[in-house]
Order: sequence, then structure tokens, then C-alpha cells
Amino acid sequence: MQRTSEQDAQQQEISEPRDSQDHPDRQATHGLGSAARLPWRRTLAVMCAVQGVMMMAFTSTAPFLALYLEQIGVRNPAAVDIWAGLLQSANFVMMAIVSPLWGALGDRKGRKLMVLRTTFAVAVFFALMGLAQNVWELLITRVLQGAFAGFSATAVSLVASVTPEKRLGFALGWLQSSAMIGSLVGPLAGGLVSDWVHSYRAVFFLTAALGLVAFLLALVGVHEVRQPESDARRKPGLVAQFAAVRALKPLRVMFVVLFLAQFSVMSIQPVLPVFVEELAGRDRHLATYSGLVFAATGLAGLVASPLLGQRSDRWGYRRMLTITLVGAGLCYLPQAFAPNLWVLILARFGLGLFVGGIIPTANAWIGRMTPPEQRGQVYGFTSSATFLGSFAGPLAGGAGAAVFGIRAMLGLTMLLYLANAAWVHLRVSGLGLAETQEASNLPPASG
Repeated sequence: MQRTSEQDAQQQEISEPRDSQDHPDRQATHGLGSAARLPWRRTLAVMCAVQGVMMMAFTSTAPFLALYLEQIGVRNPAAVDIWAGLLQSANFVMMAIVSPLWGALGDRKGRKLMVLRTTFAVAVFFALMGLAQNVWELLITRVLQGAFAGFSATAVSLVASVTPEKRLGFALGWLQSSAMIGSLVGPLAGGLVSDWVHSYRAVFFLTAALGLVAFLLALVGVHEVRQPESDARRKPGLVAQFAAVRALKPLRVMFVVLFLAQFSVMSIQPVLPVFVEELAGRDRHLATYSGLVFAATGLAGLVASPLLGQRSDRWGYRRMLTITLVGAGLCYLPQAFAPNLWVLILARFGLGLFVGGIIPTANAWIGRMTPPEQRGQVYGFTSSATFLGSFAGPLAGGAGAAVFGIRAMLGLTMLLYLANAAWVHLRVSGLGLAETQEASNLPPASG
């Protein structure tokens, strides 16, 4: 009996560390003390609220930005179009450049600190936009806002760092839904407020207040467990971090996936109102119809994102990503041949059901392929892919529609989605880092 007890004790001593490593819920809290046992769902709920408020802030000025240009001195209609495009593109380009840098800094200094930095910067720079006296001042503040941006990547990285590995799709799906709620409410609220108070500048100041609300929510409600100081000192510098990320070859493939997905969905955005006008004619409710077309996609994505994100945790990320890309692509076919406005609206709703699952599934997959200590920088790189897609998509879509026509561009967008699905199926491994370690009984990567 004594021999058996000794063997049992030795077996328990061996098996317990492995169990704490392999089990996703225990891995999230192993060795981090009582603070780590704070419910990850609470952090997710707070970050969803912050995400919604931030997306409201980012999109609240979209309905009248071109009109604001006229108010601060841009009179020529062609110049208004050029400046409006430049203001939006400059913001996306700057965000694409700085996102990896802020992500790497978040890995070293803490992701909550990066959330606080972004929310406070949004409050400051939107207030400065409301004070702009000419278009150059507005451009400078937009560029500076882009330089201090990177909220989405930071939010994803923070949520991924506290969420059990096998619940990443579920958590990031809810985060994406919160972003969609903000994106739907923001333009509507901004337009209503500007019409109500008869001032565009007031909306910029209100948006600055929303940034402060998000700052306070993150400050009070988000609890991040930091590594011990001795571990933080051992972290590599920025150059070494970039070299380590370059060594993660699957992420290069996912960079292409995210760029093509965002490029495809944004390529048709600039000309969609023109297509609505082609189908509806010179109706006095044309602006409302155009809003319905955009809202249909957003509402469907709002419903689908958490459901598809949760389902991807069970079905597998590659399978779900392939399904959503193929489904989204096929939804462009009825749009290209739409005989009336209502067919277009239904097709756009179907598109939203699939598009809502692409980003959270891709981000969950990236989280499973990436060591936890590198996720901030990695999500910064992948956010750069979406920002570049947001920059290049409208430019290419507008030019393509001018040359080939809107219906031809809708067909081409379908082909882009199908090509992206084929790329995922052929080039991306079905196993993430966590599954690979579990299969081979290796300990988690330590960096």
C-alpha cells in the first residue's frame, strides 16, 4: 500500500502541470494569482461596451464630413470630393503604418494602457477637429488621430489575452457585434444631432465626449493581469519582436485573407448609392433607401457575428472561414442581376449574415496560431491588412465602376471572395498553435 501511495503521488505530481497547461480555462489563469480569476466575461462585456462607444465616435461624422468641408471654406464641388477622399484615405494609411508599432508596445507595456491611450486620443483630436478653421487644420488633426489610433487591434488583443483559448470565436464574435452596433448608431445619431442643433461642430464635440466615456469605462471596468516585473524585463526589444512575428509564416497567409476580405467589402461602398439611384429612380426617399441598403448588411452582421463566432469554436476556424467567404461571394450574384431595389436589399442582408463571421473567425484563428505574448503586435499587423483594404478597396471600386459599370464590379467582387476562399482552403493550415501543442504534448510557447 505504501508503494502504491508513492506511485500515486508521483503520478499526480507529473500530471497536474500538464493538465493546467492543456485545459483552456486553467491555462488562462495558471500561475497568475487571484487577480487572474476575475471572470473573463466581465472584461469581455466592458470591452464590448467600449467598442460600441468608440465605433459610434468614429462613424458619427460620416454623414456630413463633406458638408463640413464647405463650411470651413472648400467651395468647389470637385475639390470637396477630393478632400473628402483624402481625409478618409490619410486616416486609414496612417493607421496601417502605426498599428503594428502600438501592438508591439502593448505586448511590452500592457494592452489596457493602449486602450486608454487610444480612447483619450480620440477625445482630444475630435475636439480639435471641431475647432478647425480650414481644411489643412482638419487634415492634420485627422492624420494625428490616425497616428494615435489602433483601437480595434488593441481591443481584440486584450480580449484574446483574457479569454480561454476554446472560447475565442465566441468572445471575438461579440466584440465584432458591438462594433457593428456602434457603426449603425453612429451615423444616424450624428446626422440627427447635426440637424437638431444646426451645427456640425457640435457633433465633433459630442464625439469627443464619447471618447472620454470610453476612456472612463476602460479605466474602471477593465482588469488586465500583467506579467511579473522580472518577466517583463526579459521581453525582447521592438526589432526582435518584429523578427519573431515575421517567423510566424501562417500569419503572412492570413494577412492576405484579411486584406482581400476588407478590400472586397469596401470596393463597392462608394458606388452603392449610385446603384440604388439606378434601381429606385429619382425618388424623394432616395436617401432613406440608400440607408436601408447599408443598414440591411449591418443588421444581419450584428445578428450573425456572435453566432458564427461561437460556431467556429466547434466546427473549426478554417471550415467556418471558407463557408463565410463562399457564402458572401455568392450573395453578390443576385446583387449584380438585381431587377429592383428589394432584391438588392435582401441580397445585402444575406451578405451581412456571412460577412459578420469573417473577421471574428479570422481573429480567433490568428489568436490560436500566435503565442500569447506576441498577440498585440500580431493583431496590429493584421489590422494593418484591414486598414489597407479599406484604403485600396474604395479607390479600386470607384475606378472599376467608372470603367466597367457597377454590375460588372459586383460580379468581380464575387470572384474576389471565391478566390479568397480558395486561398484559405489551399494555403492555411487547419491547426492553430494550441491544437498543435496539444497533439504533440508540447508545453505552450514561451517566446
